[in-house]
Amino acid sequence: MTTIKDIAKAAGVSVTTVSRGLNGYSDVSEKTREKIVRIAKELNYSPNTLARSLVMNKSKTFGLLVSGLNQSSAKDNITFGILAGINKFVGESGYDIVLFSTTSTKQREKTYTQLCKERRVDGAIIQGIRTDDPYLKEVVESDIPCVLIDIPLTTPSVGYVTTDNILGAKKAVQHLIHMGHTRIGFINGHGFAFVSQQRLIGYEEALKEATIPINQEWIGNGEFCEVAAERVALKLLEDHPEITAVFCASDLMALGVLKAARKLGMDVPNELSIVGFDDIILASYVTPSLTSIAQDTFQIGYEAAKLLLSILENEAGSHVVSLGTELKVRESTKPPRQQ
Repeated sequence: MTTIKDIAKAAGVSVTTVSRGLNGYSDVSEKTREKIVRIAKELNYSPNTLARSLVMNKSKTFGLLVSGLNQSSAKDNITFGILAGINKFVGESGYDIVLFSTTSTKQREKTYTQLCKERRVDGAIIQGIRTDDPYLKEVVESDIPCVLIDIPLTTPSVGYVTTDNILGAKKAVQHLIHMGHTRIGFINGHGFAFVSQQRLIGYEEALKEATIPINQEWIGNGEFCEVAAERVALKLLEDHPEITAVFCASDLMALGVLKAARKLGMDVPNELSIVGFDDIILASYVTPSLTSIAQDTFQIGYEAAKLLLSILENEAGSHVVSLGTELKVRESTKPPRQQ
C-alpha cells in the first residue's frame, strides 16, 4: 500500500509537506500541491481515513439518529426524503454519514455522547425524536454539535431546522373555510411532537380569524398513525355528523380518515372534505387524490446538514432554519352541500 512517505520520496519533499498539501493547507504552494496530488494519483494513494481522523481529531462524518424508524414509517417516505437531502449535502462537502441504530432500551444503556464518540462522528442530526425523549436533555447539555429536526431548541452547539407548521396548518383550514366549510374537525398527532403543537395553533388561529367557534369535541389524537386516525375518525364522525370537513396533521392520518369515511358510507369529497399535511407520494395516487400541505423534506435534510457544518466551522449566523409550505389542492376537497 502506498504511503505518504512514498509520495514524499517521489515528489522530493518532506512527509509533512505531503500531508499538508493533501489536506489543503495554505502554507503549501499551489504548484507543489498540484505536484503532490498528481503523484498521489499516479501511485494510487488511498488515505487512511481512520488514522487521519485520529491525528486531526475530525472524522468528516455526520451521524444521523432517527427515532421510531420501522417498517410502517416507510409508507410516508418522510425519513427517506430527509436522508436524501442530507446525503446530497454531505456528498458535496466531502463528508460521510452514518446511521445510528437506537431504541429506548439502548438509550438507557448508552448516552448520546457515548454513541457519538464510539462512532467518531463530528456532529449529529436527529430526526423524529419526541419532546419527552431522554436523549433530548443530553443533546442540549453535550458539547457535540447537533442539529434537531422539528425540535425548537438552540445552544451554542445545537440548532434546528423546521417547517412553518403554524402557517401551513392555517393554509389548510383557510382553504376549507374559503370553500364554505365552518364545521371543521381536526385529527392531530400526539402531544409530544412540536409539530402537533404548532399545527393545532394554526388550526385554531384560522378558525378564530374567520370568527368560527372552536369546538374541542371536534379535535382528536391520531398518533401520526393511519390505524389510530381511522379509529378516532370513526368515533368523531359518528358522534358529530354535522362535521363537513377534517384537517389532519399528517397525510398518513388523512388516509385513515378516508378509510373511516368509506366505512361509514360517506362520499369524499361530496359529503366530507379531507386535507392532509406533508404531501407524501401516496397523496397524489390515492382515490380521491388528497389535498395536502406540502413540505420539502429533501430541503429539510439538506439544510440540516448545511447548518451542522456551519456550526462545526463556527460560521453559523443563525442556528434556526424555517422553511415554507405549499397548498396542493386535489380531489378530496370541495364546497359543502349545505351548512
